[in-house]
Amino acid sequence: MVEQAVRPIVEAIVAKAPQGWTEAVMHARAGRGGSSVTGGYAPRGTSWGPSLPNPHRELMALAEVLREDRGWEPVSMEIRCRASGEFRLTAFHDAVACVTGGMSGFQAVLDPDYRLPQPGLSQEAGTAPPSGDPGLAVARFHAYLDRRAEILGRRDELNPPATAAELAEAERRLGRPLPADLRALYLIADGESAGHDGGCLIADNLWLPLRGLVAEHVDWSAGERPWYGWDLEWKAVVFDTAPADTVRRCGAHPGWLRFATSEDGNYLAVDTAPARDGRPGQIIRTGRDYDEGPAYVADSVTALLGRSLELLEQGRYERDGDYLTLLEPGDGSGTRQIIGAVPDEVPPALQAIHVNDATGTVDLAPLTAAPRLRRLHLNRSTTTDLTPLRTLPVESLRVTLADGDLSPLTDHPHLTSLELTTTAPLALAPLRSVPQLRGLDLSAAETTDPATLADLTDLRYLALTADQWATVLDEAKAPPALAAARLADKDAGFEEALAWAARLGLDTGEALAVDGSL
Repeated sequence: MVEQAVRPIVEAIVAKAPQGWTEAVMHARAGRGGSSVTGGYAPRGTSWGPSLPNPHRELMALAEVLREDRGWEPVSMEIRCRASGEFRLTAFHDAVACVTGGMSGFQAVLDPDYRLPQPGLSQEAGTAPPSGDPGLAVARFHAYLDRRAEILGRRDELNPPATAAELAEAERRLGRPLPADLRALYLIADGESAGHDGGCLIADNLWLPLRGLVAEHVDWSAGERPWYGWDLEWKAVVFDTAPADTVRRCGAHPGWLRFATSEDGNYLAVDTAPARDGRPGQIIRTGRDYDEGPAYVADSVTALLGRSLELLEQGRYERDGDYLTLLEPGDGSGTRQIIGAVPDEVPPALQAIHVNDATGTVDLAPLTAAPRLRRLHLNRSTTTDLTPLRTLPVESLRVTLADGDLSPLTDHPHLTSLELTTTAPLALAPLRSVPQLRGLDLSAAETTDPATLADLTDLRYLALTADQWATVLDEAKAPPALAAARLADKDAGFEEALAWAARLGLDTGEALAVDGSL
């Protein structure tokens, strides 16, 4: 049955093959969430030539057969097909999968339940009282509605007020009380009527009824941000807000209660668990565009309404039919990210810089003018001295190091991920003292002491080449707490990856191999 299911995929590969081809390799992943394909034909020639087909329906059918037969969901697979018509399917569940997105090789997930901690969970909690004022919020909201009615020539449609019982039940399900000023608004109206002309009352966002607020909280897994896989997460960074230390550096948090939506996957939320310099009830933006951290909006619903009313009074809005759009000023946070070269004047608000294809060596000293720098990636660019990083809170570092060493990273309190390229062998010993180091990619590095990896007892992700892995595993020097690993060889096959994963301790005995011929 499996051979019958894979045969249409092979037929599609052969049908699209270029002249002179000898072999095609397709790596695919398929399951209830969809399918994806990568791979190509050999020899490739002087140009990329035709790409592999993407037989989605046939891949989904094969995944269904394997799900019923093996219980795998989703399925990782490799299909090798020769011009002679012979083919081989290798399949396993997605604990071992081909890596895409600019990286090569295979990834093995050894602990599927482990998630890297969000830095905001350990931040110092705020102790200031809330600044919202229920009475003032109600007055401002009525004034805001009146001013909108003057501009639009009609009043906005609101839902009937929420009852005290409905508010109590919502707060029970949320596990925490609403800020007093937001609670007061729900006693005026249980959100706005979705779909009516001219809506989006709260800072150009649709105000959710209580049931919608609660549903968003439940659907958001009680504040757990989505996990995008180790290939992305191992070097992820959550940026700080402006003002700094007001909001926790998290992609999501159970104390963030989404109460309004821009209907594009982004939300306004009241923050009931602020960081050290924040206030409970402050307003933040979260959602699809804020995985690298929330944005601070205002210190309360009361303040947000005051600002919206002021913009209307100043005429700082645009009208399009029955819709009003407030013209918000810039947030004054400054430049947070630079892609290019290190500028002559480094903005102090800088939190991320990607230096691309620099000529000569990159001097990192100017970056000390950015005391909040969290991500430093030198892409196809080289430096010789990491000393400037001693005083910077860099968490994600990608660097090509020439004629230098890692000693400036000794005891670095912030570094969580390091992707290292070397031009000469260097020692890893300084990494033993980096307390937060969780991810390491040495696949483009040559080291003098690979046995040091066994001393990195908190390392959760490691990427090495096949030869490097052989050295480490032959000497039983793999880091003991790995949750995921990468075999970083672009020519590696699935069966080689399964054997490698087995040496890391993953049970791959149920992997499936099926041979056939057209």
